[in-house]
Amino acid sequence: MGIKKYTPYTPSRRQMSGSDFAEITKSAPEKSLTVVLKKNSGRNNQGKITVRHQGGGTRRQYRIIDFKRQKDDIEATVKAIEYDPNRTANIALLVYADGTKSYILAPEGLEVGQKLLSGDNAEAKTGNCLPLQNVPIGAMVHNVELYPGAGAQLVRSAGVAAQLMAKEGKYATLRLPSGEMRMVPIQCRATMGIVGNGEHNLVNIGKAGRKRHMGIRPTVRGSVMNPNDHPHGGGEGRAPVGRPGPSTPWGKPALGLKTRKKNKSSNKLIIRRKNGRALK
Repeated sequence: MGIKKYTPYTPSRRQMSGSDFAEITKSAPEKSLTVVLKKNSGRNNQGKITVRHQGGGTRRQYRIIDFKRQKDDIEATVKAIEYDPNRTANIALLVYADGTKSYILAPEGLEVGQKLLSGDNAEAKTGNCLPLQNVPIGAMVHNVELYPGAGAQLVRSAGVAAQLMAKEGKYATLRLPSGEMRMVPIQCRATMGIVGNGEHNLVNIGKAGRKRHMGIRPTVRGSVMNPNDHPHGGGEGRAPVGRPGPSTPWGKPALGLKTRKKNKSSNKLIIRRKNGRALK
């Protein structure tokens, strides 16, 4: 998918860019595979804001994505490639031989009319879903399960892929897009190929209103607030943080503080973290 520039008839459009949606073949979503996405503007069931800077935005429907791919040995045909406002990747509409329809993340190079298969007997080609034990070493995969049968949780963003580095005993070793080396149970499923829409990160938003359409409200820096509003506030002119490290508005450490538990059970499955350090 390419990036298109806009005619700069206003200052905000001078740097703005967007996707040209060349891969999209169908505009309206499949009605049976959508649900209403209710807005809560970052508020919990008591009406209190628990996630700041959310609100407004264009109404949208949630597309139900099949992250499990458990219809084994039933051939599916790609009927359309669609835009999904809820994620960075595009999605593909599959119609199985028995008439069932489902959405999957559209990998790079997937075309309308292509035949896909999932299960132990599936061939290791783009779009097919199979257990890691059947994937050749060195292959690029996405949509990876962390636990067998739980559905894909890893490597789902536009343009990313994990590489299968080794298979040993009950585990397969993957190099994730972050650089982390991690072991995953070898029965876990993954989809062959790289997630499509890889140029998504080249889009320049260009103006504040476009962020509002996404449901994101303005963020004010703490350093421009008063001291009674934020720990970074106050001082004459541009002042430093004035604390041992950056803080949230409520005085908790922020920006880089490690929050992962030291004794988390899955630590033993991580061979190397994304910062290049091996776990002890």
